[in-house]
Amino acid sequence: MFVKILGLALEAGLFAFAATAAAGTATAAPPREVPLWPNGAPGAKGKAEADRPVLWIHEAPAAKANGAAIVICPGGGYEGLALDHEGHEVAEWFNTFGVTAAVLRYRLGAQYHHPIPLMDARRAVRTLRANAKAWGLDPKRIGIMGFSAGGHLAATAATQFEPGSADATDPVERASSRPDFAILCYPVITMTDPFTHAGSRLHLLGEQPSPALVNALSAEKRVTKDTPPVFLFHTSNDDTVPVENSLMFFTALRAVGAPVEMHIYRDGPHGIGMNRLPSAATWPGLARDWMQHLGLLG
Repeated sequence: MFVKILGLALEAGLFAFAATAAAGTATAAPPREVPLWPNGAPGAKGKAEADRPVLWIHEAPAAKANGAAIVICPGGGYEGLALDHEGHEVAEWFNTFGVTAAVLRYRLGAQYHHPIPLMDARRAVRTLRANAKAWGLDPKRIGIMGFSAGGHLAATAATQFEPGSADATDPVERASSRPDFAILCYPVITMTDPFTHAGSRLHLLGEQPSPALVNALSAEKRVTKDTPPVFLFHTSNDDTVPVENSLMFFTALRAVGAPVEMHIYRDGPHGIGMNRLPSAATWPGLARDWMQHLGLLG
């Protein structure tokens, strides 16, 4: 476990990353859409696209596939979804080093408050794990990733997971929803003042959430020794989601001995996604190295 404070990234590293991402995008197969509940999602309030949570699965090329997989939760303040730069582009990058990536379209406020987004995230992890054999995945190397509010959803899924129900008639529900690892990018972590992102709290919890609900959805308060390994990155001058969110989560994880690695960059606006700006361009390579070190890449 360590914290690494980084300043400006080298231009050479930036250009190398951009070339790798471009090469992966050029050869990537189109994603396939998998509904989380083929017969309709529980709690759905209609039949529009927004009422239908899905995974868009970007399969790793057969020649590179190593069995690892990850659910990606784009950000958007629990109001919208940044599906491209915090979703499909990220999935294509994972494919370049053999990881199958599934972009999650989860349900959002104002129609869908907690616990619906968490229900969708848990089901996404279970869907990959339940289909691991058929899809060539390792059920013990399935993670979750999130950006901004999607980072809050991923952190919640990593701290409030459920075991599978052995007697469930639905085979997906027999699988555990615990991610084997989590990657959180400039995440919303806390629902408490003064460091929460007010828009995320409003759209997830409503206008006047109870103190108990605020505490229950503050991920730093739900950490245990069973929380899976976590990779965090943030920028210190993020003026939308304060860096204190990542610092609080790191501190909580470290206090219980849960594995965690964090990188704080000096400069960079909120919402940079895969980022081709020199100020924080090294985070994708650091995340990949972290996965390699944990043995997640086979």
